[in-house]
Amino acid sequence: MTVPLSILDLSPISEGADAATALRNSVDLAQRAEQWGYQRYWVAEHHFAAVASAQPAVLIGQIAAATNTIRVGAAAVQLGQTTAIAVVESFGILDAFHPGRIDLGVGRSGQRRREAMNDAASTPKPEPPTEWRDVGGVVVPPPFDISAQMRNPRLRAKLSVLQQPEAVAPDFADQVGDILAMIGGSYRIVLADRTVDAHATPGEGAAALTPWVFGSSRGQSAQVAGARGLPFVASYHITPATALDAIDVYRAAFRPSAALAEPYVVVSADVVVADDTAAARHLASSYGHWVYSIRAGDGAVPYPDPCSVEPLSDEQLQIVKDRTATQFVGDPDEVVSKLENLQRVTAADELVITSVTHDHSDRLHSHELLAKRWGL
Repeated sequence: MTVPLSILDLSPISEGADAATALRNSVDLAQRAEQWGYQRYWVAEHHFAAVASAQPAVLIGQIAAATNTIRVGAAAVQLGQTTAIAVVESFGILDAFHPGRIDLGVGRSGQRRREAMNDAASTPKPEPPTEWRDVGGVVVPPPFDISAQMRNPRLRAKLSVLQQPEAVAPDFADQVGDILAMIGGSYRIVLADRTVDAHATPGEGAAALTPWVFGSSRGQSAQVAGARGLPFVASYHITPATALDAIDVYRAAFRPSAALAEPYVVVSADVVVADDTAAARHLASSYGHWVYSIRAGDGAVPYPDPCSVEPLSDEQLQIVKDRTATQFVGDPDEVVSKLENLQRVTAADELVITSVTHDHSDRLHSHELLAKRWGL
């Protein structure tokens, strides 16, 4: 079965370029993606990194205004760093301008990072599994230990300013519940002596704003998405070690809702497609350096030029191996074969593709080749 393909974009800033160029490139890619037949165009939320998609709602508005039919959304709003009312109002505005075309993706990555920072400072946990597995042609590496990353004082300082001082994020399940209540018009504020009705304007009544829950493990995100009967996006491209487990938990927890009668699973993959294998491998040869900057530095550096990078050391390669080994790189036939394996193993209803190259023209070509070979 051929399932729809969508795009996940970080608006990456390439070495030697700037944020304005990256944002224009995102709009350009979205316009072409619409022509090529992609289902959705999602933008990620990242901060203090060399990517320009820091505020998804703002970028979504620009992309939706520059396109006509493709659905545009967030992948995903980090609920640990905002409030339910801010999310519903901002996406309510987007839906008012572009009715039926806006996808509200939500995730708890901000909360997960704070939990990881607390874990890194506490008693060490047992060693994670170290074996690599092949599941029906899909590589499942051992999980990457982020504890060292979370002990980085510079990174911790940056993360600390993503919330107001002394702010405490509500539980993720409660935030998702509040968003659903605000959209549905049933939100109430419970005080000590009374209950107060509160209405999100705009946002209330925007029935098309079904939240898409993004998750990476067997944890709370998958459970909340299933229990609430919401669509679930599993991030194989970031957490290939645990994405399949997350899908199993989601399906086991699923309860039908007004939004969905059956589970709906989207799985992400990182791909680079070129006319031949050698060209694709060259374009992807600086991907490991970029991932290394995220994991061993303070955040993503401008995307390196593959023509000028030095090979990573064996020690550096070990830090990024799970990501480089699960990136789908090759000519159209090779990449489609791997994506078909991923879809078959996960029974995904849709795949969402992220592709980063140093040159914008190569990224466009990668997405175009894939669309044609997939049959969009």
